[in-house]
Amino acid sequence: MPFWTTSHSDNAAINDPKRKFRFIVTLGNISEDAGQAWYAKTATKPSFTIATTEHKYLNHTFYYPGSVTWNDVEITLVDPVSPIDVSATLSDIVQTAGYNVPSTVLELQTMSKAKASTALGVVTVAQLNSDGDPLESWVLNNAFITDVKYGDLEYGSDDITELSMTLKYDWATCTVEHSAGSKMEDSATPAGPFFKS
Repeated sequence: MPFWTTSHSDNAAINDPKRKFRFIVTLGNISEDAGQAWYAKTATKPSFTIATTEHKYLNHTFYYPGSVTWNDVEITLVDPVSPIDVSATLSDIVQTAGYNVPSTVLELQTMSKAKASTALGVVTVAQLNSDGDPLESWVLNNAFITDVKYGDLEYGSDDITELSMTLKYDWATCTVEHSAGSKMEDSATPAGPFFKS
């Protein structure tokens, strides 16, 4: 039954539709306040693309599904000075992942996937209901930073400084809450957005 056909005053279990502004981002190793990145301004949800292969026969074309590729997630952050300086923290994460400015010929350390994903930690994007409880929680598996932009400066603007980062990951898993409060559990094998009740 659609949400707009039910009296909300008679049924406390009825949820509003998911709203874009009700979300939190958890950035494993750089988050404050119980792991929540309150300085996150925008975040794209995980998505994927299924490649196709075509086969031509006479004047017909037939398509077959191919491999699945998970698309990048982009997160925009404001840059507070305290209690965390986001621009400095992102630089520290990249350095912990193995990148050092080549100040001498003895700088032999390079980046690795293990160091990059460990330096960032577990990344979660969760949509909330009006009570602040999660409706939908996405976890990016083996996520690491591939792009950082430290923002623009402008004399004629009073805006807060923003940074953006792009994350690449192997796959995403999601946990969804029913409106009545029962949880849809992930399957033992990561199934992306395909849920079991």
